[in-house]
Amino acid sequence: MKKEIIFGAVIALLSLASCSSNCNENEQATSAQSFDEVLSTRRSVRSYDASRKISEAEVRELLKATQEAPSWANQQPTKYYVAISEEKLAAVQDMVGGNKERIKDAPVLIVSTFERGKSGFFQGEQTNEVGDGWGAYDNGLSNCYLILKARAMGFDTLIMGMRDADQLRSLFAIPENETIMAVIALGYRAEEPNRPERRALDEIVKFY
Repeated sequence: MKKEIIFGAVIALLSLASCSSNCNENEQATSAQSFDEVLSTRRSVRSYDASRKISEAEVRELLKATQEAPSWANQQPTKYYVAISEEKLAAVQDMVGGNKERIKDAPVLIVSTFERGKSGFFQGEQTNEVGDGWGAYDNGLSNCYLILKARAMGFDTLIMGMRDADQLRSLFAIPENETIMAVIALGYRAEEPNRPERRALDEIVKFY
């Protein structure tokens, strides 16, 4: 009887150990698959569902994720200005050129900037020939975190380079030492967008 109890306990422990190992592998696989889904379902969305809103708390959660993005010497040069009120949304919609109709139903519009003279500089001196290009680079990294986090939260985005920087600067009182890069629409897709074809990997990658 004692032998049976001991044998049963050993089997149970082995099962738990096996399950623990398999569960960890499954959790890692699920996590990896979820991230792949975020990458594969992200689109530049040009039609938004006017009936679905996004709260300030959700935008705060989204932008908090951008603070994890890497930047030159942790300078964190990127700044965001969020239009979420009807008044500010209407104003920004008039500042994005031909994209106005595409984003008219987006519940949030985010202006992305970076502070010049930080990334790419050391003790006030330009570190290499790229200069403030590193600020734009860091801004792009931060925006990448933004759009991927947005997709993970079920939102959609459109990064717009067509914008009136002078009017945006005046509307949000953006300091002169910040370069305005883009306006990012945030909302829910109104229809399923197509996936544009990507170039073959060997056209953009060289191994040596």
